[in-house]
Amino acid sequence: MAEPDYQAKSMPRADFTTILASQGVDFLLSSEGEVPLTSFDLEKTVCLFFSANWCRPCKTFIPELVQLYNMLKSRGEGLEIVFISFDHDEDGFNEHFKSMPWLTVPFNVNLQNKLGERFNVVRIPSLIPLNSDGQSMEEDLIGLVEDYGEDAFPFTRKRRDELKASDDSKRQGGKVEQLLAHQGRNYVVSRDNGKILVSELVGKTIGLYFGAHWCPPCRAFTAQLVEAYKQLLNSRGGCFEVILVSTDRDQNEFDLNISGMPWLALPFDDRTRHDLCRIFNIKAIPALVLIGPDGKTISTNGKTIISLYGAKAFPFTQSSIAEIETTLKREGDALPHQIQDTKHEHVLKLDMARAYVCDYCKRQGRFWAFSCDVCDYDLHPTCVEEAC
Repeated sequence: MAEPDYQAKSMPRADFTTILASQGVDFLLSSEGEVPLTSFDLEKTVCLFFSANWCRPCKTFIPELVQLYNMLKSRGEGLEIVFISFDHDEDGFNEHFKSMPWLTVPFNVNLQNKLGERFNVVRIPSLIPLNSDGQSMEEDLIGLVEDYGEDAFPFTRKRRDELKASDDSKRQGGKVEQLLAHQGRNYVVSRDNGKILVSELVGKTIGLYFGAHWCPPCRAFTAQLVEAYKQLLNSRGGCFEVILVSTDRDQNEFDLNISGMPWLALPFDDRTRHDLCRIFNIKAIPALVLIGPDGKTISTNGKTIISLYGAKAFPFTQSSIAEIETTLKREGDALPHQIQDTKHEHVLKLDMARAYVCDYCKRQGRFWAFSCDVCDYDLHPTCVEEAC
């Protein structure tokens, strides 16, 4: 199905059974057989799950929904899910339903069309709550479940607002422990599997580094961040720490990623990694969120700051960036706009570069350089020998 924007509609639970009855359907199906509508427990939180065997996003989402369903069932929560098939034939429906521990409406093309139209379902998967108490959200729950898992239950507006308020508190509240630890874990890990208590990070400037080994831009930025990290370690001691928030695909890839990093990481199997991506609205990697010694966010654009200024930008505040800009402008104003150096045949023009290698001394350079417009030649300002 297409995936345009849409607004799903909810309806009273009694209307759901009425629509089934209008199509001659008086039972649902479970893995064990028929479940009469008369025994369908309308006191539970009920959600309709629109999905199909041919839909790749559906197959990706189902394991997550199964985990949520089984977890809530084990806790005795009153939840029921009813699968509404958008499959093209009954064989596809039967194959798809094998992966589901909940109920389903019998395969019926007319019924799936009626329910899809009634709920304005224009993409799948969709998870639509049946409204019974006036608090249920009249919207698709897929995003809420992907973001919060079983914590999203009972899928009400009140619960959604509570979760978003909690995210805001963690992002703005100035408490590193709330961001990086939880009841089951109070530490981060080093590349040699050591455990460092999160409480030891309090009072430091912290960079939350969102990245993955499979991502070439991440590997390029990691090299820049390593350089800045080591410079700060030598000049500032332990006042700055980086925490890898991995988006690697598996544990082996994570282990390979962290093996080349001198800093710390959240454990790969910890859901906090996912939570931090949501809290800081990370949509692309690499990304670097900078948190000050007071635990409050300095910048969510740390990648650009490090790429432009490296360790010079510490402590990464607006005032420190402004000071760098002022200093760089003063340095640029004191340099000639172009030169004729004895070591090169072409005129060299003053240029601002994030990073370069001087073609004369072969050392790494940053910021101001004299560059050639004709060929690939860069020269440190300190290496200039102007022709008479």
